[in-house]
Amino acid sequence: MNIEIIPNWHPLLVHFTIALFSVSALLYLAGLLLNKSNLLIVAKWNLWIGAFATTITVLAGFNAYNSIAHDDLLHTAMTDHKNWALVTASIFILIALWAGLKHRKATTVSPFFVIIILGASVLLAITGYKGGEVVYRHGGGVMRMPVISEDGGHGSHSHEKNISADHHGSTETKLQSEAGHHSTEIENPAEEDGHDEHSDHPH
Repeated sequence: MNIEIIPNWHPLLVHFTIALFSVSALLYLAGLLLNKSNLLIVAKWNLWIGAFATTITVLAGFNAYNSIAHDDLLHTAMTDHKNWALVTASIFILIALWAGLKHRKATTVSPFFVIIILGASVLLAITGYKGGEVVYRHGGGVMRMPVISEDGGHGSHSHEKNISADHHGSTETKLQSEAGHHSTEIENPAEEDGHDEHSDHPH
């Protein structure tokens, strides 16, 4: 894999943070509702691994914040995403420490703890959305933008247009084939009539 296709490691690492914390929160909720201690064990491990991954993700995020080219609008969006990310990461790391100190060997979990981690997951979703805006709304870290002409000319690509063109082409071919078939049918009777006329008047 050529790392040059990604301006930095942050877009790669952030998915581990989101996945691990989200799964942990859902497993804590399931463990509480179903009273299953094995679910809580898996939830704790997802939480702890997520906290470790988040530490690296935040460091990579600072590198991205200080390295990618940006304008004023993108700077505002990146700053907003950074602020949400720092608050969210701090809360989850505190939750991970809480689980390590208080729930490390526990076979049950309190509803209050589950409410806290679910609330933190909402912050995580908002932070992820803010990060998506940085890339998809403002083009942060994007190395190439597609060239699309409004008239659909050179450089444009549309699956809908291609399908339409294929359909039009196949319809046109079908019509031409049918037209050729009909013209053959029209010519054949004339030849048959001519053949019959000669047969009625032999030389």
